[in-house]
Amino acid sequence: MTKFYLLAIPVIIGIVTGVFLAFYPESETDSNLLTTTKLISGGSPILGNSNAPITILEWGDYQCTFCYKFHQSTLDIINEDFIKTGKVKLVFKDFPLNGPDSFLAAQAAYCAQDQEKYWQYHDELYKNWGGERTGWITRNSLEKFANTVNLNLDEFNKCLDGKKYEQKVTTLHEFGKEIGIDATPSFLVFNDEKIIKIRGNQPLEVFLKTFDEM
Repeated sequence: MTKFYLLAIPVIIGIVTGVFLAFYPESETDSNLLTTTKLISGGSPILGNSNAPITILEWGDYQCTFCYKFHQSTLDIINEDFIKTGKVKLVFKDFPLNGPDSFLAAQAAYCAQDQEKYWQYHDELYKNWGGERTGWITRNSLEKFANTVNLNLDEFNKCLDGKKYEQKVTTLHEFGKEIGIDATPSFLVFNDEKIIKIRGNQPLEVFLKTFDEM
């Protein structure tokens, strides 16, 4: 293992079709949780080629400082060099640590997904990031972002005010805790044989090394 202070923790997986056999403690419960389908499904639309051999599953919070920094720097390079070239795909799942505002922003992103503009809205949230628990996420600001990405506001407001995706975000948060996510951003980078966990906004080199290990 290289000496970049063990920022990525490899977990070698026994080869069973579509199933990751271990993650942290090895148990039957973990095997059932960490299938490819369960890791990918239920979150954002896939960014990139759905057949890309490597998947990055990002767990994030729209108010999180280090999530914001990742999206403003490292992700841009990964997107250009790996996602757009079909080598890697990205899925985002919500792990809202910063209270009700983070939960509401996550729901708003899925309301945008109803109009096929999840990633545009997701990016708009990070573009307008205003710190952790500072009050920048409000009902009015979320509607403003929806207008910026040209959503139908009547549909968006009906979705958000009706709490259509409240349970979805809660379920994602609980699933993250169940598999050991405890901070944002956290990443599970995996293929059919291996999962590597990266915790925090680590340098690009950590992600490049991880891709090389796949």
